[in-house]
Amino acid sequence: MNYILQIQEYLKYSSSLIQLTWVLSGIFSIFIVALTIYLKYLRNHLRVNEKIKAKYQKDYESQLVTYLYAGNEDESFSPVQQSIINELKECIADPFKRKIIVSTLLKLRNEISGEMGESIDKLYVKLGLLRYSLAKLRDKKWDVIAIGIRELTQFKIKAVHKIIMNNINHPKREVRKEMQLYLVHLYAFKGLEFLDVLETSLSEWDQIQLLEVLLLNNETQIADIKPWLKSPNDSVVIFTLKLAKVYNQFEAKDELIELLNHKSPEVRTNAISALRHLNVFEAKNILKDNFNDRSLEEQIAFLKMMENVYENSDKPFLVEHINHKNFEIKLLIMEILKNINFEEYTLYEAELRKPITA
Repeated sequence: MNYILQIQEYLKYSSSLIQLTWVLSGIFSIFIVALTIYLKYLRNHLRVNEKIKAKYQKDYESQLVTYLYAGNEDESFSPVQQSIINELKECIADPFKRKIIVSTLLKLRNEISGEMGESIDKLYVKLGLLRYSLAKLRDKKWDVIAIGIRELTQFKIKAVHKIIMNNINHPKREVRKEMQLYLVHLYAFKGLEFLDVLETSLSEWDQIQLLEVLLLNNETQIADIKPWLKSPNDSVVIFTLKLAKVYNQFEAKDELIELLNHKSPEVRTNAISALRHLNVFEAKNILKDNFNDRSLEEQIAFLKMMENVYENSDKPFLVEHINHKNFEIKLLIMEILKNINFEEYTLYEAELRKPITA
């Protein structure tokens, strides 16, 4: 008691600054204690939730495995399956349980394929989970929309593609990516029709993912890529050039040659790469005639192309540029000259050792 009185007396005759410091220290101490208690409560709450979630997940997984192996030979639901459906429908009303059921369905969907995979897709619709995924598409939060599209992709719901197409030029790249993957996963090359109206840019990573999905589909019937090569969207043109390479679209060679005069240097460089892959001989003379007017990247791409289509008549052009200021270009030229005539190569080799002039 005397100690408290001493503190009160001390504060009474202290300066305002010291009194303020003690008050703030007291407030911060109370805040830290309260925050520590809350964090302990939150950690315990999360731990309990994880245990509950693990229990429900185990139960639902067991029910779903039973459901998969309890089917009839025809397409109707067996009494056991119908009983499981009824039980799961009751659980779906609870958002917490619904989230666990969806994650369990997705886990099984990723582990199995064929008829059993299709059975899970049908169950997803039968349980009424489709309407919850569609509701996410109307959400104001972009991440919720992306999750909704991803669920529809994973459960292969084709009937809603027109609704999903509404997000084709969504301001968030993540939403656009999920929409594009939905279309290509479910419709392969036909799904690429979104390129007709795409106004936003396709990133390099988006292009890689789309190509991977197309290759996994093992489709042999490729769409007509020629209209996309004339797209006002440069990223669409670049992606189409990659399609031309991967699927050997030699019939589009005239459109590819036209792109050598495209306004974008990146498009022109990719066009040269595609023409090189397809061994389009006609492009060589066009590129030789305006070699000096092209960017460094285009020049390098062209010389890599010449490695496949060189002729003896190309020697004057190559010798003319043997002292190019770029060392990589000099090496490419020397390699082509060596391939054209190995005996003459030693005559040109000395040129490579000359100092590079600005």
